[in-house]
Amino acid sequence: MNKFDMIKKTSILGIIGNIFLFIIKILGGVFFHSQAIIADAINSLTDIFSSIMTFIGSKIASKPIDDDHNLGHGKAEYIYSLLISIMMFILAFTLLKDSIFSLIEQKKLVFSYLLIIICLITIIIKILLYTYTKHINKKVNSLLVKAAYKDHRNDFIITTCNLLAILLSKYGLYFFDGLMGIIIAIWITLSAIEIFKKSYDVLMDKSISEEAKEKVLNIIKTHPEIKKIQHFNSTPIGYLYQISFTIFVDGNLSTFESHDIADSLEDEINSLVPEVYLTVIHVNPI
Repeated sequence: MNKFDMIKKTSILGIIGNIFLFIIKILGGVFFHSQAIIADAINSLTDIFSSIMTFIGSKIASKPIDDDHNLGHGKAEYIYSLLISIMMFILAFTLLKDSIFSLIEQKKLVFSYLLIIICLITIIIKILLYTYTKHINKKVNSLLVKAAYKDHRNDFIITTCNLLAILLSKYGLYFFDGLMGIIIAIWITLSAIEIFKKSYDVLMDKSISEEAKEKVLNIIKTHPEIKKIQHFNSTPIGYLYQISFTIFVDGNLSTFESHDIADSLEDEINSLVPEVYLTVIHVNPI
């Protein structure tokens, strides 16, 4: 199974699971006047949107290099991640506003064991989705999949807190329900900021990490025939990078010998530095 097929399967499972959870949460939240459960339902709605964006983004990103896209379509993944984060910002603001009004108006949650069952079902499904999606991300190393498994983890924690709010409502502590709605809104906002920043960095061609660059430089140092290097550049292609630089070698070497050094170095870097997708080396005499 290739990368896109694994991400596709992850997306479909996320869509199915979150549609089911959205339906039971929104019905339970509205019927029993639980702002926290309604907020959790809207959070599931963002998860459905995220899973759809993951599917579309990964499908476009999986397309091979063509004449119009010489570096491939890898950045599509980050464009759709950016859309996910913007959608999360909008929904988080709506949740925050509704939860604050819920606290001000002192709306009372109607305690029900059905709400407890909804929370327990959500927790079980989210643990299963989190475990599976995290396992897939280890194989594909995708920002979209990483965002998905972190979201499943967040949902598990959020729903556990909602379960606590429901149990406390039995003892008249209704304020905790609205408070949990506010916490969920803040949580969604923080997750959105993280996804937005990572997507923005790639789309703005942020340089390869200093750690990865240091790995490359250390490999170059093992070649005494390379006298110096200049013009080190890096360009993100999806979650990997294309790097380029100029090496200076003895001007008395033949063209074949000097380019053989560059070719060997390119292969070495590509195989030893996992962050690097492609290495392009220009050779100059010294």
